[in-house]
Amino acid sequence: MNIEKKAKMLLCLLQEYQELGIAQQIDYQKFYLYSIITHSTAIEGSTVTEIENQLLFDEGISAPGRNIQEQLMNLDLKAAYEHSMELARQHTDFSIDMLKSLSALVMKNTGNEYNTVDGHFDASKGELRLLGVSAGIGGNSYMNFKKIPAHLEEFCRQLNESRHQLLTNKDLIEQYLLSFDAHYHLVTIHPWVDGNGRMARLVMNHLQYEFGLIPTKIRKENKAKYIQSLVDSREEDNLAPFRNFMFEEHIQNLNTEIAAYKKSQAADLPNLLFEPLRFKS
Repeated sequence: MNIEKKAKMLLCLLQEYQELGIAQQIDYQKFYLYSIITHSTAIEGSTVTEIENQLLFDEGISAPGRNIQEQLMNLDLKAAYEHSMELARQHTDFSIDMLKSLSALVMKNTGNEYNTVDGHFDASKGELRLLGVSAGIGGNSYMNFKKIPAHLEEFCRQLNESRHQLLTNKDLIEQYLLSFDAHYHLVTIHPWVDGNGRMARLVMNHLQYEFGLIPTKIRKENKAKYIQSLVDSREEDNLAPFRNFMFEEHIQNLNTEIAAYKKSQAADLPNLLFEPLRFKS
């Protein structure tokens, strides 16, 4: 199925989603955010579940058997999302400093300090990397760190220009495409030594919140397909593989949400049988 057909399918699902009023349920937005956070950190190795995160976020209850680092990873990402959503509500322009401030929140309790021949940097403060990073097998590496500031500056400039246009011209598909493309380009620049995936997904969701869209969630079950789509787009120098994956993922998630909502609304209450009270004489 090509992107045009997927776009039409997505529009139909978005209309049904809105007509059903799924997002208007009490606490729905909160739990949807918790799900986004849980799946994003799971892609990075966290084993904390959605229910465990709910208890951690709402009650401060740590999950038994989970190490402190992965719980801190989830708490940090929640703080970053909350700050990001406030910036999105204010329509704050993107800048290198703004991205570094978000990265500092993402990596606050799990980032490390590094000493290199080119200087010292602290990942927990959102500072840009000063060393090379491998892109996986085959000897490939991400962008030379010396090129990052200029590319990141251009990324912000182009993103702000497109944002301003789409805040006026509310084309839902173009808004989603911009958020997907920003995700891809930020991962490709790879500005930080760690946390690039979480930041790229956060920036994608940031744009979607700003545009008033239903945010895209990348499920941990599809981690391999997600990574492969990024690799394919990079190797082919073509956004199509990643865009296709993102459309498919969002369509599948919306279908699942709609089906679950309809099932819950159609369910009947069970017959309640109360045993008569018996008191001992």
